Amino acid sequence: MDFMNLLPDYYDHNLTMQTIQRIISLEAEALDEELKNTVRQCFISTATDLLARYEVIFGLEVNCEKPVSYRRERILAKAVGNGTTTKSMIRETAAAYSNGEVEIMEDNANHKIVVRFVGTLGIPGNMNDLKITLEEIKPAHLELVYEYIYNTHATFNNITHKTMSRSTHWQLRNEEMDYVN
Repeated sequence: MDFMNLLPDYYDHNLTMQTIQRIISLEAEALDEELKNTVRQCFISTATDLLARYEVIFGLEVNCEKPVSYRRERILAKAVGNGTTTKSMIRETAAAYSNGEVEIMEDNANHKIVVRFVGTLGIPGNMNDLKITLEEIKPAHLELVYEYIYNTHATFNNITHKTMSRSTHWQLRNEEMDYVN
């Protein structure tokens, strides 16, 4: 913000006032940016510098080597995962890691919980941390089973081999196919 614009016109040619107002403007902008950064640190979804503090608060291992996005996912999942374990808690925790829709099916007769990732193809990128988090919040007598969605042969019924040859096997199995013949 330029504070000179707030002063009467007769200061427009006063070099001393221009210098003072430029210094005040620069300091005010710096203070404003610091305030915005402080507010960002108050929320897990936008924090960067205070992630280690959030990890300690939630009893997680501090690992600054991991990307910020993974650390945030784990903290958010742990925050959601506090309290009594419910089907919706497991779904929300898994969704926080996979950034997609998740279905939870209870198989009480076999003491299992099936976590099916239906919003994304393939295995979500941070499965190791998700498994650790879900193991921490689920009841000890239940087993977690993970199911993933992949492209199937039916996905490629109308696609030629030549078109498919432009992709790797991993891409064919794990990515959305929008080929046009």
